[in-house]
Amino acid sequence: MASTTITSNGTTKRKAANGISNGHANGATAPPKNADDQKEHDFFWTYTEEPHRTRRLAIIKAHPEVLKLSGAEPLTKYVVAGVVALQILCAHLLRDTPFWSLKFWAVAYIIGATSNQNLFLAIHEISHNLAFRSPLANRLFAIFANLPIALPYSASFRPYHLTHHKSLGVDGLDTDLPTALEAVFLDSILGKAFFCTFQILFYALRPMAVYRVPFTWVHWLNVAVQLSFDYALIALLPNYFSVNSVLYLILSSFLAGSLHPTAGHFIAEHYVYEHISDEARDPENKIPLPETYSYYGILNFFTYNVGLHNEHHDFPAIPWTRLPKLNKIAKEFYDPLPTHESWVYVLWQFIFDDKIGMTSRVKRKQGGRVVGGGNVAAKAKVADWTAEEIEA
Repeated sequence: MASTTITSNGTTKRKAANGISNGHANGATAPPKNADDQKEHDFFWTYTEEPHRTRRLAIIKAHPEVLKLSGAEPLTKYVVAGVVALQILCAHLLRDTPFWSLKFWAVAYIIGATSNQNLFLAIHEISHNLAFRSPLANRLFAIFANLPIALPYSASFRPYHLTHHKSLGVDGLDTDLPTALEAVFLDSILGKAFFCTFQILFYALRPMAVYRVPFTWVHWLNVAVQLSFDYALIALLPNYFSVNSVLYLILSSFLAGSLHPTAGHFIAEHYVYEHISDEARDPENKIPLPETYSYYGILNFFTYNVGLHNEHHDFPAIPWTRLPKLNKIAKEFYDPLPTHESWVYVLWQFIFDDKIGMTSRVKRKQGGRVVGGGNVAAKAKVADWTAEEIEA
């Protein structure tokens, strides 16, 4: 893992040539009132603006040709279709295999979890309208990609994820942030091990505890199609599938978000792994903190290049196949940023390093807006994005 030490004057030991590292000292956000009494394991509250908009504008100014990389990637639909077919085939082949057998769990961990993590991240790509030009086609195709996951997920994921982009680190909006309850009860070795083992459940349930998005016809269609698919496997095609087939798919989804190599990306993307000085911890100093990390290893092959996470947040309209080219074009912007070398080591370090934990996240008290409406609007979190802004 590359190291970037924040110093008292706000620079970094690995500073971009243009003066931008992982943040920007403009913006107007407020930390909690007791920030002066912040403990070592408290969240990193900041006044600084999230770094990606600033860097995006700087990259466009330096390399306007990167805008030509945006747009749908035709390959995505073929990859998704292949992985969906693979999972349905495995569900068929395991229909008579005992659930508690080594074979069942080995196939679910090696093939199933890797495949369903791939489909999680396919839905992530599709949520940015990067499989088809038509937004409607993307919504419907996400429902198809959802089938081997066994539980309806795609329709709800999109508004929460787009809000994560529009409101990175904003308390009460970014549902990628651990809640205060998680921070209190899980910030120990055992607690972090529990979190990593069951993190898929936290990511599934946490958003609804933070705020709820309106239930639309897409949500209803997602639920109806998914339940019909599961029912068909159990009841309508008994010669080809069984209850075990659906259990295989559910187990694959669980393991994909548990102690699995590809699950390391959940933590690797935004948890702060760098040493932060006391000066940088004080939000009054407005020193930018590293809050997004990239990974350039082999597991990107299975995960739609989600490891290129700084690149993705800077340009969410650029599809997975063109993110490496973005990195190459704007190399002077990305080379100085902190990276992870291994998602497996990310999980290991998260659990056993007492300097990294549930509160190792940058938070803002204000800023951002919610995508898709929801009950947070009553708390001055205004859901006033236009359709063009949401799709941007």
